[in-house]
Amino acid sequence: MLVLGFPVGPLQANCYVLARGEGEPCVVVDPGQDAVAPLDEQLRKHRLAPAAVLLTHGHFDHVLSAGEVCAAHDVPAYVHPADRFMLDDPGAALGPAGRQLFGDGPVMDAPADVRDLADGDVLELAGLRFDVTHTPGHTGGSVLFGVGTDEGGQLLLSGDTLFAGAIGRTDLPGGDHGRMLESLSTKVLPLDDEIVVLPGHGPTTTIGRERAGNPFLQGLPASDAIS
Repeated sequence: MLVLGFPVGPLQANCYVLARGEGEPCVVVDPGQDAVAPLDEQLRKHRLAPAAVLLTHGHFDHVLSAGEVCAAHDVPAYVHPADRFMLDDPGAALGPAGRQLFGDGPVMDAPADVRDLADGDVLELAGLRFDVTHTPGHTGGSVLFGVGTDEGGQLLLSGDTLFAGAIGRTDLPGGDHGRMLESLSTKVLPLDDEIVVLPGHGPTTTIGRERAGNPFLQGLPASDAIS
């Protein structure tokens, strides 16, 4: 299995490309701000053809190039419906102070074909299986994508729900700290320690490493629900 990851844009959001191997169809995850040129370089280098774009959430640093990538390759984008509005208005989740940083706000062309994600969905794309888990908190429509490797390992594309040593902020419009804690407790902590986490920012990690050392997870119960 081929897994490529590279940071894009001023906020250094991670864009990922996953494929069964060189010269195969691929899936692009979170093509954010200024992602087109580095993505095209990786597609040429590895002879890959995008089959779909997956979005872990709607914040502009993760989606701003989605429309351009989808149009160039005539592929759909998948996003949770709670975050779909941000594809039409990427500045919507910034709040008044954040909008001031971008003047009228960041601008993008929304993908022509946008498909909804739901908790428990299974997507069969480019010869890979993606398991969708809804994890509201950072945004209302944040999701995780789980995917198995040919070698028997498991990957988790965590977006801005979980980072190495941290979690996503919840103080932007649409964020909810209580829902974030519930998502971490009921959707993240029950996962196997060996799962490799590919986060939306920063280096890779594992569930076991975060369970043991992430201060935001300490004291949270791993359960089916928070009482």
